[in-house]
Amino acid sequence: MAGIGFELRKLLNKRSYAGVLQAYAYAGLISSGPLVLSIVGMVLIGILSFGVVVPRLLISQFQITVTYIYFISLVLTSPVQLSFTRFIADRMYEKNEAAVLPNFNGLLFVVLNVSILGALPVALLAFPEQTVMYRVLFVMGMAIMSAIWIATVFLSGMKHYKAVLLIFFMGYGATFLLALLFMFFFSMEGLLLGFVIGHFLLLAGMIWLIYRTYQSDRFMAFDIWKPGAMFASLMATGLFFNLGLWVDKLIFWYHPGTGQAIVGPLHASVIYDFPIFLAYLSVIPGMAVFLVRIETDFVEYYAKFFEAASKGATLDYIMRMRNQMVYYIQRGLIDIAKTQTITALVTFVLGEALLTWLGISTLYLPLLFVDVVGAGLQVVMLGILNVLFYLNQRRIVLGLTALLLACNAAFSALSIHLGAAWFGYGFAVAMLVTVLVGVWVLNRRLEALEFETFMLQ
Repeated sequence: MAGIGFELRKLLNKRSYAGVLQAYAYAGLISSGPLVLSIVGMVLIGILSFGVVVPRLLISQFQITVTYIYFISLVLTSPVQLSFTRFIADRMYEKNEAAVLPNFNGLLFVVLNVSILGALPVALLAFPEQTVMYRVLFVMGMAIMSAIWIATVFLSGMKHYKAVLLIFFMGYGATFLLALLFMFFFSMEGLLLGFVIGHFLLLAGMIWLIYRTYQSDRFMAFDIWKPGAMFASLMATGLFFNLGLWVDKLIFWYHPGTGQAIVGPLHASVIYDFPIFLAYLSVIPGMAVFLVRIETDFVEYYAKFFEAASKGATLDYIMRMRNQMVYYIQRGLIDIAKTQTITALVTFVLGEALLTWLGISTLYLPLLFVDVVGAGLQVVMLGILNVLFYLNQRRIVLGLTALLLACNAAFSALSIHLGAAWFGYGFAVAMLVTVLVGVWVLNRRLEALEFETFMLQ
């Protein structure tokens, strides 16, 4: 993410309120823009489909199908997302940019084949009551979303941030408009057709930007699969992290007391899903602060510290850079926590009015409050993991993500056993435990930073 740090520092260097506002708005759009567009787009499609797509169960089937396409494709590609990011970063460090594009094409080829071969038998056997069109679109949607997750790896390393945002806006705009158009002709399948075509346009825009940025005389390569090319710890971390964020949903979807079948083997939980859906919109301010604090102040002194250590600066200078780096880590995490606390308090005050405006029962209010706290803790956890990645503490990150997965699964199952009043607490407590352990481990690593820098490298 170094490129975005340069852009944000330019805005902050204006030393004006307008510059600060621009920086945080820019960071919020970059970090949360695609999330907001996808959530708002799916909600609006559902709302505007009422009265056109009947019965209303068909709208739920569309939304649940899209949710599973997101979930399955994300988990399917999660083992290669972080590891491929590191592979690309290593090639850039070696000044070997010619290896980037062919390996992207090679990974895309593998991911598309795996997703299609995996989704095809599911579509053929698990949806006996659905049309051929639905099954074909399910397979296509799975393949396209899997490819999008791989292409997303490159976006943080590019400096064409306006182009990235424009591509996402056009992709989700096309998804929204095409879904509304096709629903008049094909009902629920029309909504899914608009989703697939819109995301295909999004993928095409992302691939165009990648091809515009990187060049090579080779079309396809599979260097990433050579021994040692990708770190196994990063592959496991990606899988544990994504499963850790979804396991509570899976438990609620398939528990007989909280979930129900919507379309084929795809289940949903009416009582659990929508509040956490809304809660993720509350992370926008925290994500903006996260990006500004971590990618500007911290990164600047991180680079100065390791440059000083490697080039033989004085001990006094090295210690001052180390202290400044630690200070900005602490300040960044505290600012993220304060921002999410304010966001949570605003939600507590306006939550009832928001649910009433959306036409949702206020019985969801306690669960919404808990989910907002859990989503806020997730932003703090992302800040901790990001710093640990900068310090190359891959095993620690692997342990934290494994802890998140285990805690979220155990506490969510316990919350169902305790009753409806405890729903959502499993997710929130799992995030809290992971954050507390992460803070403790990060503090220990920072205390030993000089020793590890000089003696263990």
